[in-house]
Amino acid sequence: MTSTAKGPVATEIETRLRAALFPVALDVIDDSEKHRGHAGHDARGESHFTVAITSPAFEGENRVARQRMVNRALADLLAQRVHALAIRATAPSEI
Repeated sequence: MTSTAKGPVATEIETRLRAALFPVALDVIDDSEKHRGHAGHDARGESHFTVAITSPAFEGENRVARQRMVNRALADLLAQRVHALAIRATAPSEI
């Protein structure tokens, strides 16, 4: 498992997803700098992320169900701190 996460919010995202979904692969990418000056940009940084996650929990689930699983694990962060989250969720059988 790899992670490009470095800040406290990215670290928290990674910790929560590992605990909730037991991924076999996980990348948490901070895209915040790409959004400087755009709506939702937070001067503190760590406001926009991409998560690429592969988990056995996603087997047999459709795209919407997978995204809901990720969103549930991160609910309060999404409500308070994270403005945007792009999710690429796959099952091990799909890689």
